[in-house]
Amino acid sequence: MLWRFSKKFQFAADRIIPDSFVFCVILTLIVFVLGLTLTGTGPLDMVLSWYSGLWSMISFAFQMSFMVICCGAAARAPQIERILSRLAQLPKSSVVAMVLLLVFGFISSFINWAFSLILTPIFAMQLSRHVKGLHFPIMIAAGYSTMILGQCWCPSASVYALVASKGHFLENTIGILSQDATTYNPVNTALFFILAFVTILLGALTRPPANEVVMYKGDLTESASVVEEAIVTPADRMNSSKILMYIIGFAGAVYIIHSFVTKGVIKSLDFNFVIFIFLTLNTFLYNTPHKFVTAFRESMKPATEVMMQFPFYGGIMGMMSGSGLTKVMADGLIQVATAETMPLFSYLSASVVNLFVPSQGGQWIVQGPVLVEAAKSLNADISLVINAFVYGDEATNLIQPLYVIPALSLVGMKLKEVWGFMAFIWLAWFIVTSLGLLVLPGLF
Repeated sequence: MLWRFSKKFQFAADRIIPDSFVFCVILTLIVFVLGLTLTGTGPLDMVLSWYSGLWSMISFAFQMSFMVICCGAAARAPQIERILSRLAQLPKSSVVAMVLLLVFGFISSFINWAFSLILTPIFAMQLSRHVKGLHFPIMIAAGYSTMILGQCWCPSASVYALVASKGHFLENTIGILSQDATTYNPVNTALFFILAFVTILLGALTRPPANEVVMYKGDLTESASVVEEAIVTPADRMNSSKILMYIIGFAGAVYIIHSFVTKGVIKSLDFNFVIFIFLTLNTFLYNTPHKFVTAFRESMKPATEVMMQFPFYGGIMGMMSGSGLTKVMADGLIQVATAETMPLFSYLSASVVNLFVPSQGGQWIVQGPVLVEAAKSLNADISLVINAFVYGDEATNLIQPLYVIPALSLVGMKLKEVWGFMAFIWLAWFIVTSLGLLVLPGLF
């Protein structure tokens, strides 16, 4: 039954959802038109805001691209393949394999979202090789959803970490909110585990008939066996020197250990640090300069779409912020809210705005003051309003494709192959979260 229902979304994806870059361009045009019609901003000002925003995501685009390259190279190393292969051989049925994948995704998302974003599809590839009957598009969609949902109960989520920090830009309005008041309050904790259970249930029970199962068909070891060049000249010896790579690798290991000791494991795992871990790991997996460069060269192609699309999303953010469209959209949604329904309207408004501003930190900068002002005027619970904002921001990452692009690039899939299942999961989350935000506060 769940499979038949989910296929209705996939049918729409096959007919309507284009490649992810086209999706990005269409969103850009929609925001441009909305800015002109709803805010009165002139065409030139919209173009100027688009241009300014275009470059705001350049560093992030490089980070995401480099992450895909580093993680892709590591995923195809024979040593990593053997470890994940052994773990993937533990489940003996497709249901157990799917549950294992999703639990793995949730656990890794608590460590770091980027870590989960890449490791979960890598593990999905291995499970698909060893367990028959697994529908790979559902594995990627459901695995991606664990990374998203994990941020709602994760101390490293941008907004939770921000409002707990001294000197944040809303401190004069709401003060400093510790994570026991935001991340780990009873309502948020209960809602997270309910949604996690629903997600695992959907992943395990949404099963196609045997003739419709799509297995992973890629080659996990396509860049693993790098042939060394014949050593003839001094240059060849340097190209094949293990000493050079081990020096870099051990220096990286020293920094990683130092960071864990001085900062702690969780606090060390920011975005750059996760990339650095994989970069250091690759110096040992591909232990000569020739192997290292060849492995990275083979992993660069999947990063093309990431590097190309992220600046365009920066342009969308620039138009939303520069035109005041974010405030207009948020104001329209919260005008009918009450103290009891304010968390729900925070969730709805964040869900809409995130389609166009797919960055939690950036979205909070432009939307946070509006939500906080409305919550205070209605005497609503600020912590629950923030929780609801995070859920809305994260949930619609299942609709707009920005953060799934690296995972799709890694496994060689198109957006339309997984978007239907992502939308199916989003609908389930939307129903459960909306009810939860209305009912759960009265129980605690």
